[in-house]
Amino acid sequence: MVVDHHKINNVEKLAKQIGETLRKIRLERKISLQELAELTEVSKLTLGNIERGEANPSLAVIWKIANGLTIPISTLLNESNEVVISRKNEGNKVVSANEACTLEPIFDTSSYGSMEIHRAFLKPNSEYCPGSHQLGVVEYVTVMKGEIMIKVQDEKYHLYEYDSIKFNGDFEHTYINPTNSETVIHFVMTYTKR
Repeated sequence: MVVDHHKINNVEKLAKQIGETLRKIRLERKISLQELAELTEVSKLTLGNIERGEANPSLAVIWKIANGLTIPISTLLNESNEVVISRKNEGNKVVSANEACTLEPIFDTSSYGSMEIHRAFLKPNSEYCPGSHQLGVVEYVTVMKGEIMIKVQDEKYHLYEYDSIKFNGDFEHTYINPTNSETVIHFVMTYTKR
């Protein structure tokens, strides 16, 4: 068995970064781990492990934390630098629980920004259901490669390469790749109060 030490180091670095950022936000807001657990519906034990960099949270857990704190997920995933170049496969990555979707945050507008940009890779014949995000999230999705069906509440929308869609991310939604090839999408998420 070959061990990819670079990948392990990146996972450990990401876990540490998420933990440090989460702790910083929690302390700035003057909330306890118990209060954070109630806000996010993530156990106090898990949150403590994340803050110490001892846990590598799944994409679902990161969404719960971001939604509970009403922040973009990129706040937890991106390092803050003045000039940032985002290259495919070089940034932080988070994988959905079913491993169908790999998410690469590209940029955020500030440490607690009102917008974030992601690249996502959806495996062939798979689906990713992030559920509904916090109130006021709007998603702008463009298919960069392949095709995708996006189900927003009870409606399905079929998009092909370079097609785009805008919808309220606080509605239940699912990304479906109905093809035998990987689909690549770019999406921008804005955070506003409605």
